[in-house]
Amino acid sequence: MSIVNRDSDVTFQLLSHSSGLSAEVVAAVDVNTTANEVYKHNFPDVYLWPKTIEGITANEFNSLDFDMILMSPPCQPFTRIGLQGDISDKRTQSFLHILDVLPRLNKLPKYILLENVKGFESSCARNALVETLKRCSYRYQEFLLSPTCLGIPNSRLRYFLIAKAEPEVFIFKTTDQVLEVIPCPDVVSPSKEGEPPTVSDDKSSEPGRQSHEGKSFLFKMETTEHLARKQSQDSDASVLLRYAMLMDIVTPVCRRSGCFTKGYGHYVEGTGSVLQSSPDVEMAAVFKSLDSLSDEEKVRRLLKLRLRYFTPREIANLHGFPAHFCFPQKTTLKQRYRLLGNSLNVRLVGRLIQLMVE
Repeated sequence: MSIVNRDSDVTFQLLSHSSGLSAEVVAAVDVNTTANEVYKHNFPDVYLWPKTIEGITANEFNSLDFDMILMSPPCQPFTRIGLQGDISDKRTQSFLHILDVLPRLNKLPKYILLENVKGFESSCARNALVETLKRCSYRYQEFLLSPTCLGIPNSRLRYFLIAKAEPEVFIFKTTDQVLEVIPCPDVVSPSKEGEPPTVSDDKSSEPGRQSHEGKSFLFKMETTEHLARKQSQDSDASVLLRYAMLMDIVTPVCRRSGCFTKGYGHYVEGTGSVLQSSPDVEMAAVFKSLDSLSDEEKVRRLLKLRLRYFTPREIANLHGFPAHFCFPQKTTLKQRYRLLGNSLNVRLVGRLIQLMVE
């Protein structure tokens, strides 16, 4: 059993499937209305607390009788582009409340997994977490990992910590260093994922899959309204002229893509990759001597690439979300991008859960 604390997505409910473990989510906690609507849409039978963590007492936690905590505290106090308020930021209070309650529980959970942004590893909040774990007799290991370590073509570097209550031990040798690879001792089952996927791999067999020279890729499959709006946006000459040199452009068969953030679809620079959906066009030829051309010629050449944003479904695929995951119809495109931008990779965290409980 587990209690889930996730601040903007429903990823953790999917992790028991990804890790190959049988588990019951006894409670999920979130105050984000949109995230809660998506959560209930996908998991209507899970007990969902639409309240702040600080409002949950030790007695209420005890009543759940859980074995595992999976949590991702708000990242804004630790992100490298933020104010880095750390524990002085009021958004850290929910996390500090967990650290206060943990030693007072009637039964300590056997396992704890925490995810956050790079930067958390050098924070006062991290130090408080480690001190609490030591006081409660947990063994732990810290990581800085991206899905690329599993052959997944998407960069999303995140901090992770897994902890295990004594006398249980990990099946690998722990270290005080922050690991940048997943330990692979002989007793850990080898990956069964086969060849790494391409950026547009989709196991759902949904329509829209086409092929080119034996390699498959996805074209956009959205509602008529979304398609019309996106076609207009994707071919906007001003967008192409302003951002063409800043875009991270990938092709359907690339083995990499940039980190998708909550600003994807709204901002262009640094929010995630865009897809070149004309596989026969050489990108180098399009950009050759581009600066020397008139604006009209630049646009004409750039349009040959047929650039477009990744759809929410495609980003969910890269995050490891299963085909049955979906959004409520009323969830807007902007809301979907924001939730996915606050998400994490299910397959990567599933691997860490597997490593934690072995």
